[in-house]
Amino acid sequence: MAKISFITGGTTSGKSRWAVTNFVACDDVLYMVIADELDRDTARRIDYNCKQRGIDWEIRPSARDLADMARGRKFSILDNLGAYVNLIVAEKCPNVSVMDANMQKSIEQQAIDDITALMESVRDSNGNLVIISTELGFCPIPAEEDRRWFREILGNVNQRIANACNEVYLSASGITFKIKG
Repeated sequence: MAKISFITGGTTSGKSRWAVTNFVACDDVLYMVIADELDRDTARRIDYNCKQRGIDWEIRPSARDLADMARGRKFSILDNLGAYVNLIVAEKCPNVSVMDANMQKSIEQQAIDDITALMESVRDSNGNLVIISTELGFCPIPAEEDRRWFREILGNVNQRIANACNEVYLSASGITFKIKG
């Protein structure tokens, strides 16, 4: 049976470490990185674990076609939903001064549709997926308009995706708490 987990928390709260540890003994893990490269600490952790166990993971930076990438895979990690939402914002509304409620809903819907397609692809493969995202709800309301829009969009996307996952975890100061499932 497919299992889809969502982990959220502040920056540098241990989310990626938890995701890597979750699949530490698995071979053929796909690590989809939205950024152009994986952060050094996570890359070192993956490399160390792979060498210790004689296994191999595929790390895909600049990941875009997420559902296609995960199709047929048993173990996948998406790092990070916030960065993916940021890409959609940049594509759909490069000038946030013209952002309005309709554009916000359009961006949210595209992110939700794309991640839902990823989740369906994983379910079709009877695989396992961990989605990593940043929790912005504990932060004060930003003064900058573009950050306020992003916070609102990511918050709404996080809620929808977390609701659709089997399990949800919150990471704070390196301690991970199971909050759903």
